[in-house]
Amino acid sequence: MNKIHSLNDIKPGQKATVKELVSTGSIRRRLLDIGLVENTEVECLGRSPAGDPCAYLIRGAVIAIRSEDCRNILVQA
Repeated sequence: MNKIHSLNDIKPGQKATVKELVSTGSIRRRLLDIGLVENTEVECLGRSPAGDPCAYLIRGAVIAIRSEDCRNILVQA
């Protein structure tokens, strides 16, 4: 069984499956609205030159998420 990590830990080109969202408040609602629910596959497409934010392919859409918010998204690679 693979270990649970935060979304920050996957590198460009890697895929992972969402296991839990530990965010609260309005950011949790926004992440749920873009489809970050349990068992959703997420692929890291790349990082900005400064390293934050990162681009992820989520349900066919490319979404940029800040590192601060990625810490609260638990995934299994």
